[in-house]
Amino acid sequence: FGDYTLTVLGNIYIFIILAISYNLINGVTGQFSLEPNGFVAIGAYVTALLMLSPEIKADMYMIAEPYSFIQNLFLPNPFLVLIISGIVASLVALMLSFPVFRVRGDYLAIVTLGFGFIIRIFLINNPEISNGSMGLDSIPGFASYFWIGISALITIILIYNIVYSKYGRAMKAIRDDEDAAVAMGVNGFKIKTIAFMTSAFFEGVGGGLLASSIGSISPDQFTFMLTFQLLIIIVLGGLGSISGSILAVFLFIGGMEILRPLDDATFDLGFIHGVPGLRMVVFSLILLIIMLFARRGILGNREIWDIIKIKKD
Repeated sequence: FGDYTLTVLGNIYIFIILAISYNLINGVTGQFSLEPNGFVAIGAYVTALLMLSPEIKADMYMIAEPYSFIQNLFLPNPFLVLIISGIVASLVALMLSFPVFRVRGDYLAIVTLGFGFIIRIFLINNPEISNGSMGLDSIPGFASYFWIGISALITIILIYNIVYSKYGRAMKAIRDDEDAAVAMGVNGFKIKTIAFMTSAFFEGVGGGLLASSIGSISPDQFTFMLTFQLLIIIVLGGLGSISGSILAVFLFIGGMEILRPLDDATFDLGFIHGVPGLRMVVFSLILLIIMLFARRGILGNREIWDIIKIKKD
């Protein structure tokens, strides 16, 4: 493959990690959370701060001098850095779970949406930590496309085992009827917190891989648009479906790239001419048509291997 194809594949693998981890809290557990951009940002910045040497940080911070503990942070081991990034995001999720899970439904969405805005504002207004709006660059590119793919495979296996464990069954019970689940002895707060922390962990790891893959990060990369893209993906694939989320990532990222020539003014098929912005119009129409005929997503809450088994029977 050429560099362009490998770059697209790397983005697909990263979005698979982000999508199936987001689906764990939103689809499997049924909690309408809008927080992924915040946890992805935490993972990306923790990875960048750990991988950048003190000398590079000293030259990079232009708005304000970095705090001494920030400048001296340095861990050249990529594996440990990704684990730490996930743990930091998971610990933030633990602290956030106490106020977040006191509400449900739309109120939960509003609270988690606010968290994403808070993280971005914090990164902009604390240049001693994050270099402010200028962001961080020269991040070591330790995440090759092969290792990003391996990380995505590990994430799929772990999330799959969680979903089909006793904790996964409890998450599904909360999604279907939380009051009935609690009445049957399920600790609602504990199960939702486990799902929230697990989702945040993998989102933090995905953020670290994203930072390494791109090589530079800034607060503008972690707006609500990132959450909105992930929400489209998990709804398109089917809430609660792991394989549906994977399929939707390929359709979403791959479809956007396949339609890219439509933005080129020189593109001409006779009956259609390239116009800047036409790609998004066509892609939006395709999504609209899919959702009209598959209102629960492409696979619904089923897995593709379950559908194959049913057809064989």
